[in-house]
Amino acid sequence: MNEKQALQDVENVLRDYISAVLENKFGQEWVTKCGLPEDRIKKWGEKLEVEKKKQRYSTCDPRIIYYSDFYDLGNILGKNWELFKSAFGEKKELDVFLGILENCRNSNAHGRELLSYQKHLAIGIAGEIRNRITKFRSMEETGESYFPRLESVHDNYGNSWKIGESAVVRTKTVLRVGDILEFIVSATDPQGERLEYIIWGKDWQDSSNLQLELTNRYVSLDTSILIVIRSKREFHASIDGTDDSMMFKYQVLPPLTSQLARV
Repeated sequence: MNEKQALQDVENVLRDYISAVLENKFGQEWVTKCGLPEDRIKKWGEKLEVEKKKQRYSTCDPRIIYYSDFYDLGNILGKNWELFKSAFGEKKELDVFLGILENCRNSNAHGRELLSYQKHLAIGIAGEIRNRITKFRSMEETGESYFPRLESVHDNYGNSWKIGESAVVRTKTVLRVGDILEFIVSATDPQGERLEYIIWGKDWQDSSNLQLELTNRYVSLDTSILIVIRSKREFHASIDGTDDSMMFKYQVLPPLTSQLARV
């Protein structure tokens, strides 16, 4: 992993985790209760509207926190520290970590190449923060900080799942035989080892980018696509030898008549 990917991943994991915790505490209106001034939230909304106009013929992420700035995330954590301290530990230490990551992120954003030690520092700190979140979630769910956990899953049609949401996402996407589904999976192992990924029914792979071409067997008004991860260790969270999973549901229709005629 390079430092740019590490910075992007930890930023998005923080967004997902913050929104999950605050939504659990405050409900759907958590954004207005996160502790930030109204003008900051307004800025997020303006960025979202700009992105919608840019992506007129595709999809953009509708979650407003994805249009926050990195320093907003640190401010939200500070304003709601009692809700987050069990996962992150010492606030002063986290503040130092976030400050270093923000400096690295700003350098990248302005086209300034990081020095070698800065790249390693960014990757290390990003991994440490993600690992703390995963360990805390694993402890809450299983009593042990041992098993890997999914952080987020995004498909190529604008559907997404994140930490804290139901493990089943019922999309409104209608697909046809021959369409391609692509998934970008983010997951972390508390032990720091490499993970394996799979769309259930296919083969395990080391890459977190998964792809599936829809065939006739997927035709249904309620097609389930299961995304699964596992470590390469002997023991797993589930007796089927897997560690975490989530599911997207789609409508998959037969090929168009014109497509059938060409076959």
